[in-house]
Amino acid sequence: MTTPLQNAIEFLREFGLFDVVLPFLLVFALIFAILEKTKILGTEKIGEDKEAPKKELNTIVAFVIAMLVVATNKVVSAINSALPNVVLIIVAFVAFLMMIGIFMGSKEFKFKEDYPKVTLAFVIISMIILILIILNSLTLESGQTWLDYLLTYVINNFSGPIVMSIIFLLVAILAIYYITKSTSGGKKE
Repeated sequence: MTTPLQNAIEFLREFGLFDVVLPFLLVFALIFAILEKTKILGTEKIGEDKEAPKKELNTIVAFVIAMLVVATNKVVSAINSALPNVVLIIVAFVAFLMMIGIFMGSKEFKFKEDYPKVTLAFVIISMIILILIILNSLTLESGQTWLDYLLTYVINNFSGPIVMSIIFLLVAILAIYYITKSTSGGKKE
């Protein structure tokens, strides 16, 4: 038995809310916010000493980009596939921080200041998870995801020159970072 709310969601799905309207609004808002923040398309004077981004130009560019994204089914499918997983990761991190906050007692909790290395580790792990989610949401013509393709390629060609070159490059970058990082806390000897 379906409920009225399930019927309403199904009506909105058939109407195209999830495939057209919401992706359009999301992309438009993100692009517009980035253009407003960076002022990449220029500014205009609004007073003696104040400047503001060119809102009309930012709106047009954000509108065009959002329309182009909505016109491409693959991009909309990737957005619809990736966003629920990204939200799940965000909810997991918030739950983790709430658990830490429970054990902190009544003192103010400043995770970034108190644990900078753990914060950096969380940022790196979050970026890796985000990249994996995006690779898993993009599909090839065969229907296989990019993540599946890359994993299959690495497994089948693990001893090949490309994979070994990438591993060597990563090890070299880590070694260079480890050797050149400052151990004196920024003080020159």
